[in-house]
Amino acid sequence: MSTLPDLKSCFTQLIAAPSVSALDAEDDMSNHAVINLLQNWFSELGFDCETPTVEDSRNKQNLIARIGQGSGGLLLAGHTDTVPFDEGRWSQSPFEMIEKDNRWYGLGTCDMKGFFALVLEALKDMPFDQFKRPLTIFASADEETTMSGAKAFADSKAVAPDYAVIGEPTSLKPVYMHKGHLAQGIRVIGRSGHSSDPARGLNAIEVMHKVISQLMKLKQHLSENYREDAFTVPYPTMNFGHIHGGDAANRICGCCDLHIDIRPLPGMELAELELMVLNYLSDISKEYPGSISVSTLYPGAESFAGKADNPWTKLVAELSGNEAEVVNYSTEAPYINKLGCQTLVLGPGSINQAHQPDEFIGLEYLTPTVELIKKMIYHACIK
Repeated sequence: MSTLPDLKSCFTQLIAAPSVSALDAEDDMSNHAVINLLQNWFSELGFDCETPTVEDSRNKQNLIARIGQGSGGLLLAGHTDTVPFDEGRWSQSPFEMIEKDNRWYGLGTCDMKGFFALVLEALKDMPFDQFKRPLTIFASADEETTMSGAKAFADSKAVAPDYAVIGEPTSLKPVYMHKGHLAQGIRVIGRSGHSSDPARGLNAIEVMHKVISQLMKLKQHLSENYREDAFTVPYPTMNFGHIHGGDAANRICGCCDLHIDIRPLPGMELAELELMVLNYLSDISKEYPGSISVSTLYPGAESFAGKADNPWTKLVAELSGNEAEVVNYSTEAPYINKLGCQTLVLGPGSINQAHQPDEFIGLEYLTPTVELIKKMIYHACIK
């Protein structure tokens, strides 16, 4: 007889274990408390658990929990971390789960610690002695920043499942394809000086104007030459998200920074996009030697392309009662997919709640999610 806590208690304990991941060390948190909870719970159900430390992650851990013999089977995956929260914009502590208006509020209820609680609920009465193929649970570190946990797991080839489901909030709609993400910083170093004599300096803002003009041409090139009609925005996008330069109206600007975001379609490599940016800026770099630098702001995410007509996608669409679709945001799917499995992104809650103050999951998702997880396990591991 399992002595696992009930579903609400699992949610509550996971939410109460802060696991914010951030590139800035001051805001970054360990995920060990979440990993320890999951390890204890899955171990109690009879899973064999490993908690390898992820390199270059400030000592964070992944969890790999396995049950059943043989090859293939199903991988259920998700991340243990959350994004930082907006101080003062939450109605209550982000780390205290509150029930109100048929919703459970808390940081990670939707994106996505709650998924693990629902997996545990589904497993409480599963007939593990009838498993013909194994079930693996993977809980990753640092999905919200570097995706280093999923990358390390994929590189380790620790498991070789037939099928995988990543429990991101998709409103229980199976997602078989999504775009990637590249964030770059362009810095122009000029020469400051008194504004009364422009020839004695090099105005970084004026050079950045030329840089932006070239990047606008690249933006147009991407939209006109690459297309995937399955997406609501069927071309690669480029966003100018941040710009800063100068310090006073009467000084020649000595430095100007621009941050851009590019969302590539499946089939477009991040290295290819990085080279495009450099090529479009090459003439300006020659005109102003040593003045322009391009860097990656944080690790990018590859795009993901499964197939709408493969057997797993069609089966899960039938089981969920929702048609398979594509989305514009990024997940760990391209790395999980490297294990050679048919991969889908599917989980409870809406992506519209992710990364928002007062994040919540609607209670209407709880029972359907548990039942769907049971059905997927049955088809992948028992049938």
